[in-house]
Amino acid sequence: MERRLKKRQKVVKGTPAAVLISILIHAMLFLLAGMFVVFTVVKQKEVEFAPPKAVERPKMKLKKPKVKVKKTSKPRPTTRIVTKVQKASMPDIQLPEISGMAEGLTGGDIGFDLMPDLAEATIFGSGQTIGNDFEGTFYDFLKDRKGRWIQLSRDYNEFLRDFVKNGWKESYFSRYYRSPKKLYATTCMFPLVESIMARVAFGEFEEGQRPDDYKWAILYKGQLVCPASYTNGITFRFWGEGSSFLIVRVDGETVLDAPLNLRGNSNLDQTWHSKSADSYKYWIGNGMLTVGDWITLEPGDSLDMEYLFSDWGGGEFSANLLVEVKGEKYPRNRQGGPILPVFKTAPLSFDQQDRIMEFLVYDSADLTNGPVFCDYDSTPRTPTNLATQAEVPSDSGTPKIDEHVMRSWTFTDGRKIEARFKTVIMGNVLLENERGKQKKIPLAQLSAADREFAELCMPPEFNIEFSKTSSMRTVPPSHLYGGAWPQPKLIDYTFGVTLKQISAGSYNHPLTVEYFAIGKQINSSATYILLDRQKTSFIPMGEEKNRFEFHGDPVLLFDYVFYKVHMGQKPVSFLVTISDKHGKIIQYATPKKWLFTHLENLKQVPVGRFMDKTCTRVHPECPDIGSRRDYDRL
Repeated sequence: MERRLKKRQKVVKGTPAAVLISILIHAMLFLLAGMFVVFTVVKQKEVEFAPPKAVERPKMKLKKPKVKVKKTSKPRPTTRIVTKVQKASMPDIQLPEISGMAEGLTGGDIGFDLMPDLAEATIFGSGQTIGNDFEGTFYDFLKDRKGRWIQLSRDYNEFLRDFVKNGWKESYFSRYYRSPKKLYATTCMFPLVESIMARVAFGEFEEGQRPDDYKWAILYKGQLVCPASYTNGITFRFWGEGSSFLIVRVDGETVLDAPLNLRGNSNLDQTWHSKSADSYKYWIGNGMLTVGDWITLEPGDSLDMEYLFSDWGGGEFSANLLVEVKGEKYPRNRQGGPILPVFKTAPLSFDQQDRIMEFLVYDSADLTNGPVFCDYDSTPRTPTNLATQAEVPSDSGTPKIDEHVMRSWTFTDGRKIEARFKTVIMGNVLLENERGKQKKIPLAQLSAADREFAELCMPPEFNIEFSKTSSMRTVPPSHLYGGAWPQPKLIDYTFGVTLKQISAGSYNHPLTVEYFAIGKQINSSATYILLDRQKTSFIPMGEEKNRFEFHGDPVLLFDYVFYKVHMGQKPVSFLVTISDKHGKIIQYATPKKWLFTHLENLKQVPVGRFMDKTCTRVHPECPDIGSRRDYDRL
């Protein structure tokens, strides 16, 4: 029994060693198996992708091109194109205002300020389209297409009649000169203006033109649409007058032919004649109104429309297109005729009303009421009679200098005193405390900010001279001049300012000088006009260079007699201001004190626009020829 137990004990004691050996053997086998699997995966052969076989496509035989190519080793010569730029002129045209060049009293660069110039839009239209307008093209029949003088061998009336008879094809005018400049108009109202103004508006006026250079025409093209406000459609007819001609075509048919010579069977469309008993009764411009055919437009209708007007005699011309809506009643003028609204495709702006009213007898037409031939609401989002149309110069935001207030002065060593500025004497600033005691302190002992404050409180003093020079343009003579009216005048005025420093010492801070050239409507006693406005900056350099001068660009003014009334504009006054870097006016000069009193209003008046003595914008005064009898004497 003991033997069996001992033997069993031996077996039990030897078991752990065998198990461990077995475990180690199995572990090594598993490790080897794992390594074999890993290496097998890593070294697995990558799949190779073979591209598909190319598809055989049928081959096409290409023919050689039959275009002949000229072989040459020499480059083609280039052509240099020279463009002549026409200068804009006032009152009927807008380029950005550019200040003149400065001489003397300058230190470094001169600063220039650009202000909007609203003269670009003329009575003939503007250079920018708004979409619902008519595009105008100017033709000169005394020049060939290259601008060389020729002689129109045909009778002028017959020449234009053939244009109408041939369907208004512009190719009929192709051998004659056509201005490259286009103007876009929303109305046709030329009450009675100088014929030469058409050339000025299209940039075609030149000195030394031929005496008979008045055979021109302007063709306007656009769309006639039912006004958006007439939701049930509209039936209307045109009333018109043209000197020498005005003819209107709608949808390829003549609806109005209104020549100047009513008794001479001078219609351009010989097949058209007015059917209204009201034709040739009432004056407008320098002719009588012709009544056109009735036209009906349904909502959504859009018809091609063209109108042509022309002048052949020189002097003055007129072309007016009014609208009568069927069934509506209109007030009557002194002649007994209706005061009809003008034809328009957009409400007339304040500027457009200005340009027309300057020449329009006051009870001849209605500029604000009546249909607007546009199929959407074209009313401006802001009122059209705003006086504020120019940018008002903004303040720099820096506090303005007030030398009379009590303020804190800081020394370079940090000390401070409360005092009031009195003056600067020989490099010393004179200060006064609350008790009235004065003390001189060298400028060098003050902080940089306080030194600048003291210097700005002592600006230089100038002798201010405002100048205007003029040159007259030669106007081609006409058979009318010397008869009914004297020769008109076209005068270029150039305005400028000369400053002469009369105080001692230097002033090393920029100053701004600005001038306002003021004119007057010749036929009015109370209507003024802002002819020009210019501004620039300079830095005075003491007595060694004590002169500063700058000028604006020429401003074109007209002076003429129409309706037996002297019309046009003339220069009458000025205002010159000098301001420091913070906008404080340190000196001004004007013969009319009300200009300076109302300076803030004056800054809001656009150049070329009219105002009263409070510098509030107004319309020009219409010419008044008096009674119906005065019309008959024209």
